[in-house]
Amino acid sequence: MPKILLLNGPNLHLLGQREPHLYAKRTLADIENELSALAKEAGHSLGCYQSDAEHELLHRIHGSGEDGTDLILFNPAAFTHTSVALRDGLLAIGIPFIEIHMSNPATREPFRQQSFFADIALGVIAGFGPHSYRLAMQAAIEHLADTAG
Repeated sequence: MPKILLLNGPNLHLLGQREPHLYAKRTLADIENELSALAKEAGHSLGCYQSDAEHELLHRIHGSGEDGTDLILFNPAAFTHTSVALRDGLLAIGIPFIEIHMSNPATREPFRQQSFFADIALGVIAGFGPHSYRLAMQAAIEHLADTAG
């Protein structure tokens, strides 16, 4: 059974109350439940992890290299624009990942338009609010099916 990890960065535990005009009213738990159902339907397992601390996210990334994780769905949030450490961690473990954003960073402040992850990700899904997660899960399921063998 392929394992997918949903990894969420800082402030995403505040979904549903934080800037609903940008991030909608769905909570992170709502998103996790939807993605868990999609993963299960496809015969996959989904683990979920959120932290505001860069070092905790880095430890979880390292752990995914040891626990059989096949693919990571990653919303680095504010760390998108600042974290060389998380980038290096993802490169070190070599597990494919999809970068996710609810808003479209290209339409936001200039400092949000740089991603430390986009060039090493399988792909980036951004700008569709909470639907970005569902689209990323669909892409993950298809990628795993294409690479199974």
